[in-house]
Amino acid sequence: MTLGIDVGGSTTKIVGIRDGEILSPQFITGADPVSSLFGAFGKYLYDNGIDLSDIDCVRLTGVGAAYVSGPLYGLPVERVDEFRANAYGARYRSGLRDMVVVSMGTGTSFVRVSGDDFMHLGGLAIGGGTFAGLSRIIFRISDIDKALLMAEEGDASRVDLLVSDISRGDIPGLPSEVTASNFGKADAASDPRDVAAGIINMILQTIGGASNFIARNTGIKDFVLIGNVPLFPQCRRVFGRIGELYGLEFHIPDYTEYRTAIGAALCR
Repeated sequence: MTLGIDVGGSTTKIVGIRDGEILSPQFITGADPVSSLFGAFGKYLYDNGIDLSDIDCVRLTGVGAAYVSGPLYGLPVERVDEFRANAYGARYRSGLRDMVVVSMGTGTSFVRVSGDDFMHLGGLAIGGGTFAGLSRIIFRISDIDKALLMAEEGDASRVDLLVSDISRGDIPGLPSEVTASNFGKADAASDPRDVAAGIINMILQTIGGASNFIARNTGIKDFVLIGNVPLFPQCRRVFGRIGELYGLEFHIPDYTEYRTAIGAALCR
């Protein structure tokens, strides 16, 4: 088997690929990239009863991969460009030849994929890290799951200015429920739950708007969402509305949070 490992700043995701099949993806959090990598590697082998002799190669990607040099427990290590790993991971069993991969993690990157070719188009400094940071500042909440639950209990339309709030009649191409201004009607008395919902709405709508501009410039209509942010409960709902508005298809594949690690294992 080949192991693909996505080494982040403190979280490492690991997956095995054998005969094209995904085997037991896992993630582990550590104090730093090296400790999380070795912790994930050891736990993965132990939990799945895998011997070092079962592994042909280890492929590393992610920002933390640079901290590791030389073999890993005597196994050969290859380093894979993260954008290439995103492309291969999103393409895995997607049935799509042309797509844009939207990697939604701490920030957001866009990678165009056409067959075996890929190109990094750019990115946004907005993503899950934005929600986590603002939750710590505004709500004094460090637990991301707790902040997400608070957002689920809120209603973004109570803090966002909608088209219906500023126009009495229909505007061609803009349904009345479309956001005209994120937080355009928020005030000091706004319910924190609505504010949390508004933050997520702003993040997802910003990424969706950027996707629309990319679609207009490339002609590509299929966007594959990978990373941790697509797991947010609001993601499918918001991107469903964005897709209807702009005529785009947003796909969230199985194992979406592990797709970069999967792509690393598949790269040759």
